[in-house]
Amino acid sequence: MQIMEGAETFLLEGNNGKAVLLLHGYTGTTAEMRPLGEYLHGLGYTVLCPRLPGHGTSVEELKETVASQWVAAAKLGYAILAKKYQEIYVAGLSMGGLLAIVIAATEKVEKAAFLATPIFLQDKRAPFLPILRFFIHYLPKHKRSYHEMDKYCQAYDRMPTKPLTSLFALIKTCKKELIQKITIPCLVLQSKIEHTVNPKSAQYIYECLATAKEKKELVWLEKSGHILTLDCEHKQVFQKIGDFFGQ
Repeated sequence: MQIMEGAETFLLEGNNGKAVLLLHGYTGTTAEMRPLGEYLHGLGYTVLCPRLPGHGTSVEELKETVASQWVAAAKLGYAILAKKYQEIYVAGLSMGGLLAIVIAATEKVEKAAFLATPIFLQDKRAPFLPILRFFIHYLPKHKRSYHEMDKYCQAYDRMPTKPLTSLFALIKTCKKELIQKITIPCLVLQSKIEHTVNPKSAQYIYECLATAKEKKELVWLEKSGHILTLDCEHKQVFQKIGDFFGQ
């Protein structure tokens, strides 16, 4: 499949001897993580953001992928960095936040940042999607304007429902098993007003982390939607992550 321009895996070589693995969201692309990646690269980090299977090509291809493929891609990205770097950090947005939880719970990571990570969803149809997917193959997505950051928004305009069964299974695994295994310093960022992830997800992640209280932080955003890396408070988000990783 042809990859959309700007949706490719990107690697930015840094000079501080440390690396960051960035992970994008469901139906999104690496482009939504590039501004954060460039910010962290400016601080000296090497940054790798892998394109997850089914993303940045066609929504029809995404329809045939499952969560285990996204987990494998995230783990491969980590393995690539681990060959060269001893200090690795991870940050993920939305579904990428779930993958970041997997990496933080199973690999050697210095610190982690979870952005708008779904444990509870706002959509009341979510519990019925495993059944509805046989009748509704795609759900339309509402387009939000990110103004000067719009060029980084390459997400599909609809969401395939078939992969959601495996995505919900990944959420369950993170919720019931993996979050409680994480002991490294963690930063949790969440908007109070977004319409995709229920904000109580962030509180749940923060409280269930086995990380010492003084080494974990929960940051609430007042004006942003779901894509924290592109919305109106993105500069605050970038600085917070950069400061947290650099502490």
